[in-house]
Amino acid sequence: MSSDERNYYSRHLSLPEVGATGQQKLKHARVLVIGAGGLGCPMLTYLAAAGVGTLGIVDFDQVEVSNLHRQVLFGMADVGRYKAEAARERLQALNPHIAVEAHVYALNPDNALSLISQYDLVVDGSDNFPTRYLVNDACVLTNKPLIFGSIYKFEGQISVFNFQGGPTYRCLYPTPPQDGEIPNCAEIGVLGVLPGVVGSLMATEAIKLILGLGKVLSGKLLVYDALEAGFRTYTFTAKSASRAFDTLQSDYGPVCALPSESTLEELDWEELQALLDSPTPPLLIDVREPAEYQRFNIGGVNWPLRTLTQHLPDILPHRQVVLCCQSGQRSRKAWQILSDVFPEYNFAHVKGGLSAIGVWS
Repeated sequence: MSSDERNYYSRHLSLPEVGATGQQKLKHARVLVIGAGGLGCPMLTYLAAAGVGTLGIVDFDQVEVSNLHRQVLFGMADVGRYKAEAARERLQALNPHIAVEAHVYALNPDNALSLISQYDLVVDGSDNFPTRYLVNDACVLTNKPLIFGSIYKFEGQISVFNFQGGPTYRCLYPTPPQDGEIPNCAEIGVLGVLPGVVGSLMATEAIKLILGLGKVLSGKLLVYDALEAGFRTYTFTAKSASRAFDTLQSDYGPVCALPSESTLEELDWEELQALLDSPTPPLLIDVREPAEYQRFNIGGVNWPLRTLTQHLPDILPHRQVVLCCQSGQRSRKAWQILSDVFPEYNFAHVKGGLSAIGVWS
């Protein structure tokens, strides 16, 4: 280590359990973080500050105003930027002694194995079940430990999977829930400080694993209840069926679907206005939740993503469809669903969503 590094990590070096040997382990570690959202922001901040030598960030979403109350790596100036790129910039400013790799694309069955195999361990801060199952299965196939976390309103969960032959995510949750069965934080909300608590605990587990310190949360699910100010721990065991596969599965859903042969046109505000004002305007579908739509909208029908397939007969008469949401992420998911049903239709979406086009208030 250089003298600057020794000064930067001086409090770690003073810990007998870490010291120079442990800091070198952190420096040579390669950690992949899935998602730079509520959980990803505190995880990345503390892993970077701790001196994890190479951090990978997988996220294709863009920063929106509604993220800022919990995604503390970002500020108002970052709205509309890709989260992975904005996070990389902030983390390199925090710690110039590490490398940060931004992967600005969606994780899917076509790229998951090759990407995850490049890292020593994976920390999953994704916000949807298809990605969680894909990440778990890819970690099993590449034999990589997986630190898991999730948040729901006022409660968080943390565990470590696939550690030294221990239980996997499928040992705890064997099969994915049906699409839309469990609401996400955009639909029900989340306490802004909660991902900070859970993300910090996930970063702690990652650092313990790298250093070989303490007891790792393998075979244990730690549940944090913010309202009760308490923790509960549940134990579970490995099940052989959770590893009974040698290729990626087929139950990941549209979030992790491979790119369709059809293309998705991206519209800015002026292009959208021109289309809506034309003699033959397209069908405009806002796939946000009703509460979001009622707060502000630009017209069109409000068919939430989780109920979109119920409206296929209503879409059938239209050959041109424009999809919109808050950030552009849900509209892309909607396109993946609809393009498979209507491959000959022309689909477009609002690039970056309502946050990016400057009409959100």
